[in-house]
Amino acid sequence: MSRRYDKSSLADDAALQLKRWTTSVWHYARGPGRQKATAVTAKVLHRLRINVQARRLLSFPHVLVVFWLVILLWGERWVFESKVDDCAWHNWEDWPRGAHPHHLVFVADPQIIDPHSYPGRPWPLSSLTRLITDNYLLRGYKAIQTQLRPDSVFFLGDLFDGGREWKTASGHFVDPKWGKGRSREEAGWVDTWHRKYGQGYWMREYQRFASIFFDHFNDGDSVGGVRPYQRGRKLVASLPGNHDLGFGAQVQVPVRDRFEAFFGDVNRIDVVGNHSIVSVDTVSLSADSSEYGAEHDLTPIHGPVNRFLDGVKAAKRRAVQDELDVWYEGAAGGDRRFPHRIEDLQGADLSDFPRRGQESLSVTADLPTILLTHVPLWREPGTPCGPKREHWPPTEPPTGQTKAVKPDHRNAISVSSGYQYQNVLGEADSAKLLDKVGNVVHVFSGDDHDYCEVVHARSGSSSRSGVREITVKSLSMAMGVPTPGFLMVSLYNPVDDKGNTLPGAPVETLQTHLCLLPNQVHTYVKYIGFMVFSLVVLAVRSVLVPVLNLQPFALGPEDVATISGGGVPASSSSILPIASVGTTARDKDKLDPPDVRSGKGRGVSSSSWTVRTRSSSLTAKGRWQNQSLGTRSRTAAAMGVGPRINVREALYDTGAEGVNDRRRAVSVAVREMWTTTWRVAWMAVFIWVYLARER
Repeated sequence: MSRRYDKSSLADDAALQLKRWTTSVWHYARGPGRQKATAVTAKVLHRLRINVQARRLLSFPHVLVVFWLVILLWGERWVFESKVDDCAWHNWEDWPRGAHPHHLVFVADPQIIDPHSYPGRPWPLSSLTRLITDNYLLRGYKAIQTQLRPDSVFFLGDLFDGGREWKTASGHFVDPKWGKGRSREEAGWVDTWHRKYGQGYWMREYQRFASIFFDHFNDGDSVGGVRPYQRGRKLVASLPGNHDLGFGAQVQVPVRDRFEAFFGDVNRIDVVGNHSIVSVDTVSLSADSSEYGAEHDLTPIHGPVNRFLDGVKAAKRRAVQDELDVWYEGAAGGDRRFPHRIEDLQGADLSDFPRRGQESLSVTADLPTILLTHVPLWREPGTPCGPKREHWPPTEPPTGQTKAVKPDHRNAISVSSGYQYQNVLGEADSAKLLDKVGNVVHVFSGDDHDYCEVVHARSGSSSRSGVREITVKSLSMAMGVPTPGFLMVSLYNPVDDKGNTLPGAPVETLQTHLCLLPNQVHTYVKYIGFMVFSLVVLAVRSVLVPVLNLQPFALGPEDVATISGGGVPASSSSILPIASVGTTARDKDKLDPPDVRSGKGRGVSSSSWTVRTRSSSLTAKGRWQNQSLGTRSRTAAAMGVGPRINVREALYDTGAEGVNDRRRAVSVAVREMWTTTWRVAWMAVFIWVYLARER
């Protein structure tokens, strides 16, 4: 009974306390709270009314904000469109009149930023870095789609920066005990990465990648439909890089399975523009030639890619004939559609399905082949990359030498390796690739982040020209190359229904063009330059405001003060000056002489002034005489009142007045500088944030 009573008492006390609190809040809301809210609202409305005046809206700081708007639109939008538009296909293509080439763009190493990129970078700097780099990728990619509208886009690997580090939901995920070790700094973060970032984080990174590249693939569709003689548009992002899977013997099969499940086959054949594009997972292939293969079974890593290479030539022919079937309605391999008939299940021949006969595979329908590999092919150390490489220009040849200097180690891709990377493939793997794929006319690779163009000699034949390889620049601004870019490829190879090149077609079926994106450092330098310019002009104007008596932008107390209840500025409540509060009649008598003509001098009757004579009250020059001169009337002296002169010492002490004026001018200038700088700064930052978040 006592326990029940205690519970009831506690409940009553709580209810009573809640009622008291509610009542107090209600009384406060109806009393002081409402008064404060009304005062704040009136103040805000008054300040808003002041700020929306035309004279204030068109003031100098707001004009400067308009310039900032233009500068930021240029740096965050227009410069990307302008740079990419300069690379328009018609500006560099050189095909016969009436040709309809296939337009292809290669994107290399976007490597979206994640915790692996800058471990230990604190928030909010880490989030700001991610926002800026993502926006750069997005602006550049959107410009590609809207300005160029390529028929196909192929990625060359390293889609993520730390994709290989994020744990899978299933499978054996552990760092191999063999291979070159991590750096000391990176080794200290491994446990944190494995604990905090798993399958869920990888999925969010995949969605982030898709929001940049997949979601904006069709941004250029408003320009028009599918171009003539093209089957449609294609995006292929399944070629893995060492940052996606790892490299060689250290590739983890569960990581590769996850990548393949979301991006597609890592080894594949695509026929575009009458060319066979063969993508090969060379980061896994490198495990076949690894020095650790003798001690560990690496077949799960390199087995799938080797099986693909063993059958790639036949697979190319089938892919080509599938393509020709579309254009020539089955002329290349016969009609392979299922016949429409009804059969009894028990008597049906389940092996009888449309297939291409072996005789059709004997047709030499092997289109020119383009090989895609993330890691560049082998070359001798010091092989120069050419003049388009940004890291270091080619060494000037000696006088009289016309060929490039070789070896040129500064201009070359370094032939070296480290933890989970190797700058070039092994010599044996490179030769095997070219031999097994066959009919390779061009190779495109990534990984290095900078442009490199070399020609590989063909093995076993000296009569044919070498195979040209272009290593494509990274699209990202965070990969150590000041000027990112991408590669444009124009394909033109008219063929008949057997896949043979038509007479009169150009011998070279492929043309390339390197397109450069804006140098973000240059953009930020322009921002900083305009920031300095803004501060200088605001400082000059702030100094001139008190000197030239210009209209100040900063609101003074008289501009923001309001009359109680009316919200009207105090300065507008009276046309003529009014006496300050607390000024007495005697104080005013000390400042102003009495009015003789009206007879209404303060503190004295009119009769007392009428007995004065001109000589007794005024000097010969008609001025009020100082009491010390002793020429006042006796009546006035007896009454203790009389004419007084208020001598303002500041009018005669020019030194003190000058100091006050200078102090006042400095105060006005400082207040003006602070107010205008703050107004321009927060509005410019607001514009940048809006542009940064707007997709």
